[in-house]
Amino acid sequence: MSNAFRELLKKVGSGTHTGEDLSRQEAEMATRMMLLQEATPAQIGAFMIAHRIKRPTSEEIAGMLDAYDKLGPKLQPWELENRENSQLTSSTQNSKLKTQNLVVFGTPYDGRSRTASVTPLTALLLAAAGVPVVMHGGDCMPTKYGIPLIEIWQGLGVDFSKLTLTDVQQLLAKTGIGFIYLPQHFPEAQGLVPYRDQIGKRPPTATMELIWSPYAGEAHIVAGYVHPPTEERFRDTFELRGVSQFTLVKGLEGSCDLPRDRTAIIAINQPDTSEGFERLLLHPRDYGFAAKEVPFDSTSQLLAQMHDVLAGKSSELLQSAIWNGGFYLWRCGVCSDLASGFAKAEILFTEGYVADKLKEISQFRSCTSPHNSPVIKTTV
Repeated sequence: MSNAFRELLKKVGSGTHTGEDLSRQEAEMATRMMLLQEATPAQIGAFMIAHRIKRPTSEEIAGMLDAYDKLGPKLQPWELENRENSQLTSSTQNSKLKTQNLVVFGTPYDGRSRTASVTPLTALLLAAAGVPVVMHGGDCMPTKYGIPLIEIWQGLGVDFSKLTLTDVQQLLAKTGIGFIYLPQHFPEAQGLVPYRDQIGKRPPTATMELIWSPYAGEAHIVAGYVHPPTEERFRDTFELRGVSQFTLVKGLEGSCDLPRDRTAIIAINQPDTSEGFERLLLHPRDYGFAAKEVPFDSTSQLLAQMHDVLAGKSSELLQSAIWNGGFYLWRCGVCSDLASGFAKAEILFTEGYVADKLKEISQFRSCTSPHNSPVIKTTV
C-alpha cells in the first residue's frame, strides 16, 4: 500500500463536509501513481469512484494532464513537406493554411452506440485539405462499449494498432493523419481501463482524456462533451495550461460530431483576434442540413455507409460528413466562411480527394522501407 496515495485518497473521499480538492501538484502525483501502479488496486478503484462523486476541478484536471504529458507518448512537431499538394483553391489560401496548427480530436474512448460517427471522415477531409490531424483512443471499453475509432479505421483498411510510435510519426508527416493507440503507445493508461469496468462508471480520467494532446507542439484542441458544465471546466483548464486555440462541441454522444437534429452549441477561442472567445449556435436548418441523426445499427453497415460517402454517393451520412467537414474547414482557416466550407467539403468528398487520402494512408506500410521512409524535419 502507498501511504502517500492514501493521504490523497482521504482528501477526495472524505465526503461533502470534510473532503477537499487536490492541488494541481497533488492531482499530478495521484495520476502518476495510478499510471505507474504504485497505488494498490483497491486504492486506485476507491480513488476513481470517490473522485467521480466529488467531480474533478479544473485545477485537478490540469494536474492529471501534467502527469499524462510526462509519462505519455508525444508526437513531435515537423514541417509537412507535401502541404503544397493539398486541395486548395488558391495560392492565398495555401499561404494561410501553412500557419494553421495541427488539430487534435478528443472523443470519448468508450465509443459510439446510437449514432453513426463521421469523425474519421472529418479527419480524412482535413488532411486532404492540408490540415494535419491526430486522434487517440483504445479498443472497445467500458462503460458504453460502443464502437471505438480504432475499429472504424481498421474497417476502412488502416490498422493503427500495428504501428510503432515512430511509424505514427512518419505517417503523420507523410499523410497528415496520426493515431495514438493506448495498448501500443501508452500501456500505462491502458492499464487503468479495467477499473472502468469494475467501478461501472466513467472515472475523471475519461473527462481529462477528451482534452489530452499527445503532441509536443502547439495544437488546436477539438473536444466533444455532453454536460454543459464541462465546457466551463475545460475552458478553465485550458487557461491554467496556457492552451489558447480550442473548439468545444456539445456533440453527438459527447463526440466532436455536430448534431443535425438540434442546434449545435460550440465554444471557440481565437487567439490574436478581436473576437477572442465566442460561443456559436449553429442551426442546421439555416444551412439545409436539418435531419434526423443517422443511426448506428452495426459496424458492417456503418462501414458500408462510409465507403459510399468516400465514393461520393448521395446519402444522409454524406450530408452529415459535409455538415461537419464544412464547419471544420472554416474553423481551421481553410475556408473564409461556412458556406464556402460546405461547398468545399462537398467537392472533396464527391470528387474523390478524401478517398485518395484514405488510399494514401492505407498504402503507408508498403512505403516504409529504409529507402522510402518519409523525411521528418523536427523543429526546435
